[in-house]
This record gives sequence, C-alpha cells and structure tokens, in this order.
Amino acid sequence: MNNIRPKLTTVWRIAAPYFRSEDKWAGRGLLAAVIAIELAIVGINVLINQWNARFYNALQERNWDNFVSEIIYFSVLATVFIVLAVYQLYLNQWLQIRWRRWMTAQYLSDWLHQANHYRMQLQGDAADNPDQRMTDDVKLFVDRTLNIGVGLLSSIVTIASFVTILWGLSNAAPLHMFGQDYPIPGYLVWGALIYSILGTILTHLIGWPLVGIDFRQQQYEADFRFNLVRVRENSEQIALLDGEQAERERLMVRFGRVVENWLAIMNRTKKITAFTASYNQASVIFPYVLVAPAYFAEKIQLGGMMQTASAFSNVQGALSFFITIYRQLAEWQAVVNRLDGFEAGIVAARELATRDDRIHVTEGGDGTIDLKGLALRLPNGTPLVNASGLSLRKGERTLMTGPSGSGKSTLFRAIAGIWPFGTGSITIPAGATMMMLPQRPYFPTGSLRGAIEYPAKEGTFTDVQIADALASVGLPKLAPQLDEHGHWNRTLSLGEQQRLGLTRALLHAPQYLFLDEATASLDEPSEAALYQLLEKKLLTTTIVSIGHRSTLDAFHQRNIVLARDGDRFALQKGKSVAAS
Repeated sequence: MNNIRPKLTTVWRIAAPYFRSEDKWAGRGLLAAVIAIELAIVGINVLINQWNARFYNALQERNWDNFVSEIIYFSVLATVFIVLAVYQLYLNQWLQIRWRRWMTAQYLSDWLHQANHYRMQLQGDAADNPDQRMTDDVKLFVDRTLNIGVGLLSSIVTIASFVTILWGLSNAAPLHMFGQDYPIPGYLVWGALIYSILGTILTHLIGWPLVGIDFRQQQYEADFRFNLVRVRENSEQIALLDGEQAERERLMVRFGRVVENWLAIMNRTKKITAFTASYNQASVIFPYVLVAPAYFAEKIQLGGMMQTASAFSNVQGALSFFITIYRQLAEWQAVVNRLDGFEAGIVAARELATRDDRIHVTEGGDGTIDLKGLALRLPNGTPLVNASGLSLRKGERTLMTGPSGSGKSTLFRAIAGIWPFGTGSITIPAGATMMMLPQRPYFPTGSLRGAIEYPAKEGTFTDVQIADALASVGLPKLAPQLDEHGHWNRTLSLGEQQRLGLTRALLHAPQYLFLDEATASLDEPSEAALYQLLEKKLLTTTIVSIGHRSTLDAFHQRNIVLARDGDRFALQKGKSVAAS
C-alpha cells in the first residue's frame, strides 16, 4: 500500500488508546487469548500436514491398522480444531464489542464536549456525517483491525512453521526434470515465494483504486441517508409546499452518485476477482506440477507428495495474505482515513475554543454580564457586529432589536460561549445559570417528561411541578401525557413547542434567560400573557429578548438597537436605553 508507514502510525494512534484505558486488562486479556488460539490453530495445521504423509502412505501401502489409527488421530485433531475455532470467534466478538463500546463512548465524549460538535459545523465540518463515523466506521475499524492484524500474525507464524518443513521436503524430493535431478536448496520455498510476490504485485496494481472508490461510496451513502432523514423531519413543510417531486429529484440525484460509484466498485472488483480466482485455482495445481516429476520418478511416496502439496499450500497461502484480503484491506484503509479525518475535525474544533484570537469568556463580576472590546466575525473573517461596552445588568429585562442578519442571535451564541469567531471578552457572573431558548426549541425523542426537563435528568422535577408549569403556559392538556414517548418536535405545533420551551424555563428558573424570538409563533395576546407570567414567576431572573414586535417594549426596561455601521452592525448611539 502507498505510504504504509504513516498509515500504520495512524492505525496505532486510533487503536492503542483502548489498550491503555480503564478497560485495558480485559482488552489485553481477550486479545492475548485470541492470538494464543490462532497460534494453536497454526500448530494443529502443522500436525495435520505431518498427518498427511502418514495417512497417504498408509493408503499407498494398503496398511489397514495404520489407516485406522490415522483416522482416529485426525478425529482428535479435528475436534480440538473445532473447539478452538468456536472460542476464537466468541472471544474475538467479545473483544470487538468492548473495544467498540469504549471507542464510541470516547468519540461521543470528544464530539459533544463543550459545544465541540457545533464548532465542527462552523468550520465546515470536514469530517462529514459524524453519525456514520461513530457507527459504521468504528464497527468496521475494530472488526477489520482485529481480522487483518490476527490474520497477518497467523501468516507470519505459518510461514515460519512451514518453511522449515518445505525446505526439508525440497531436499527429500529434488526438482526432477527431463530425467535429471536438480538439487536446488529449498526450491519449493522459492517457488512459493516467487509465485506469491508476483501475485501480490499484480493484485495491488489491479486493486489499489478500490481505496478511493470505497471512501467515496461511504460518503455518498451517508449523504443520501442524511437527506432522507431531512425529508422525514420536514415532511409537513414539504407536503404544504407540494415539494414531493422536487425532493424526489434531489434524492435521486444523490442516489445516482451511489449507483455510479457502485458501478465503479463492481468493475474494479470484477477485475480483481478474475485475477485472484485465477491465482487461487492455479495455486492448487502448482505444487503438484513442481513435485509430481519426483513422485513419478519414485523419489518420494504418495504421502510425501501430499505433504509437500499441503505445506506448499500453507506457505503460499500465508505469503498471499494480502491477495486474499485485498478488498478488506482497501475498505479498512478507507475507514482509517475517515476516522483520522473525524479526529482531526474534533481537534481543530477544540483549538477554535483555545486559540488566542478568539472571544474570551470568563467568570467574575458582580451580577452583570459585561462585553468589553467585543467584535464578532463570521467564520470566513467577515466583520459582523460590534457590541463593545454592552452590559446586561442583573434583574433587568432587555429587548434587543435590529434588522435580520445584524448578529443578534450570534451575540447570544457568543455570550453562551459557543461562538469563537471574533475578539474581545465577555464576563459572566461566577456560577451563573443561563438558559437560551431559540425560536424552535429542541426536545429529545423520548418521554414528554424527559423532553420538558431537558437538559436535567428525567425525574428532577415532580409531576405536580411539571403540571403546574404546563397549566401556567396554557398547555394543561399535556399533563396526563408525561410518560408518553414521541418525537415532540414533530407532533407539536411550533406555538406549542414555544410554550413548552417556556415551561422548561419556569422549571429550571435560570438566573439569566435569553429568548431568541422564543414567542414569535404566538399571537400578541398570548405572547403578552407569557411575558407577564415570566415577570411574575421569575422575579430574580435577568431576561434578554430578541424580537421584532413593538408590543414587546412594554415588557422590557431597556431596548438595545443594532444598526448598520460601515461594514458591520453596532449598538446604535442614543437608542440603547428605552423607557421602562
């Protein structure tokens, strides 16, 4: 393979942490057991090879007693082989699921650590489809790494075990051609070596494009699957817009890429299969071609010829390891590339939150959120909004207005600590609790109780507390459904979702509540009633709202206006404070 050393370094970097983790002893023990069984199986193959000579000699000599004893001997070997094969598979699968569980937990932790998943999207998400990385790719990596690694070790041990046997048989049955013996030391070994090297080179020349094709296939499959999920999640809007035909065409374009790339895999696989099938069939007869002249010249017995063929087959098979697993190897290399890209994406997103030229969020102060020298940028570096000097005072209700695209929501993200692009600092009161409610709140799939209490653990609040909060926001009908499971972002209207989001705020009672058009889908009387409810229930909560309705002024003590200022938006002078 190209650049094999860097690739093995990458594999080691991905694989090694598990065997140094808290589960290391179980992992190392299972791996050692799998390897020990594999070595034992190689040992049994050596014994079967020796059995070949005795068994076929017994047949040639018509020796009944030896024939029966060799049958019994083979039966014992076969029983041991079956037991070892069964437990090797069992222990291998046990190791796979433990290893996969640890890698999945580790990737989930890194991906979801302090909004890292969000920053990965902000930087273009070079590691596309993280769901595929943590499901299919982790599973394939563990499976292929174990199978290829154990298979390679088995091949090396097999070569070491059978080369000695084959070398001795080469001396016992010298190359015989045209009535003459040619005493070439270890000619059977050299024959197997040359045959395997030529086969490996030709296989690689034919099959190396499979690596890139397999990589693209996984991308196209994941892209098609992702867009199917998008259609399912937005089915109502698609139906209202009569967009089925447009979605069908878009999906078929993506599936067309899947089909086109699959045809490329088919063509390349056809070529490599044609060669490897020819190679494997020829390898069956090749050792007989080499040793048959010596047998017919009565240099060796039938048992010797069969033992030679068996030993040659084992050596040639071990030397041809990369030929037999080439397709798996190509798939494995593509998987390694994808996991490497995913890890690189995680690291790059983590660095966004630690580099010097970022927005610094610190704790301190006396209950006021202070923005000093704050200038937000888009990920491409374009200036967005200058909010330097803004202070959000404890207990004060502030309304933020401005044209769409002026950076109001992005300013909320910066205060929450998830928007790194920009300069300046934001000081948050130490230990302050904050909650951000967007226009479309998120509710995890599961019980209604868990959706309302999120991100707290289910059961944090009593049924009475939740029922009271639901009644307060105008959703008493949902109180009997707390233990029902569903996809609440799909089954509830946007207005109901916004009321449910405010239910969450009432229960958690954060010290700072940021409402990003969180009541925009409600009529003005309902919106007014809910703001009055927040004022009554959350007496000590600092509320900061983004909205466009003038009716919201009555429920806030300040009005912060963002207006165009050259190439960016900024706090408009003289209009930062409104009458309470």
